Amino acid sequence: MRVVVIGAGVIGLSTALCIHERFHPAQPLHLKVYADRFTPFTTSDVAAGLWQPYLSDSSNPQEAEWGQQTFDYLLSHIHSQDAEKMGLSLISGYNLFQHEVPDPSWRNTVLGFRRLTPREMDIFPEYSYGWFNTSLSLEGKRYLPWLTERLTERGVKLFHRKVESFEEVARGGADVIINCTGVWAGALQTDTLLQPGRGQIIQVEAPWMKHFILTHDSSLGIYNSPYIIPGSKTVTLGGVFQLGNWNELNSVHDHNSIWRRCCQLEPTLKRAGVLDACKIMARLTRSVGGSAGLAATTVVVGMVTWRESLVTPGQWLLAIVNARIVGELTGFRPVRPQVRLEREKLHFGSSSAEVIHNYGHGGYGVTVHWGCAMEAANLFGKILEEKKLSRMPPSHL
Repeated sequence: MRVVVIGAGVIGLSTALCIHERFHPAQPLHLKVYADRFTPFTTSDVAAGLWQPYLSDSSNPQEAEWGQQTFDYLLSHIHSQDAEKMGLSLISGYNLFQHEVPDPSWRNTVLGFRRLTPREMDIFPEYSYGWFNTSLSLEGKRYLPWLTERLTERGVKLFHRKVESFEEVARGGADVIINCTGVWAGALQTDTLLQPGRGQIIQVEAPWMKHFILTHDSSLGIYNSPYIIPGSKTVTLGGVFQLGNWNELNSVHDHNSIWRRCCQLEPTLKRAGVLDACKIMARLTRSVGGSAGLAATTVVVGMVTWRESLVTPGQWLLAIVNARIVGELTGFRPVRPQVRLEREKLHFGSSSAEVIHNYGHGGYGVTVHWGCAMEAANLFGKILEEKKLSRMPPSHL
């Protein structure tokens, strides 16, 4: 059977792997992945990779089940030899609120969930209530290459190709098309429920940050309050969710807002930036004699008094920026009231194809990806069963 998966983010690659592992070679599959973006240029590469569902329950109860299945799958790999290559690790941290809120439905899925004590709340004076738990971190920049390697080992071919329509893939011979195109799914089939949820993040070097800190403010909406999520090498700072915004360029306004609010949440980010800048400035002074200016465009991330005689203002600003910020990324969450995970049969003249849609995971694609891949594999199995039955000779009993 000829199968084409469109999309090479965490949803597309995990769905391709899950289907191939479950059905091949018992049912020989000729599986290809088409995508116009591969890692490190996918939305999944921008995500911090923390396993955590939305606080409010989805209108689709299956989404909670997909999250549970994904957590269990990842936890089963935590002590495997592949964990490091996958970018998988345990991580503990805080969810902070302005007032008391009900415990989340996933409190028994994560490890060691508890409410914060008054003494712990003293660490975060702007918040009055919170939780602590251990969850999982899955870094896209490592997980996507790992998935790609697993697929390649199994003989799956990946092609850099922009798909313009389902029809072109069907006429190319595909029996089953699996649509994992995320926020761009509307280009293949109109979906008025799908919108981009623009996000922007800053990546910094802050190795002393060991715990994630997520803040929640119902008046601002989801992802619009500051959050800090450590990774293996960098720490992700965020807090932007702009529904309907297709601007893929980094915004200076959003940068300044994220930096200011995250430094307010965790002041050591700013103080450490100054200390690191001092070390770099000392090296700059020795190398350029403290006189030559640097021609560079700089972004002011904090104002600190420093002995101006050591370096020029341009060098001073550049030192602070380079010492702290190592990356800044913008991406689009594929926002939809519910994940679209369903079958559809499409006809194109004399050609037809079964399509399995698997997109619209919002900002929690990593959180539900393997559960969704398993559900897509279930739908694929039903297609196989139906095709098998359709080829059986009629009974003469």
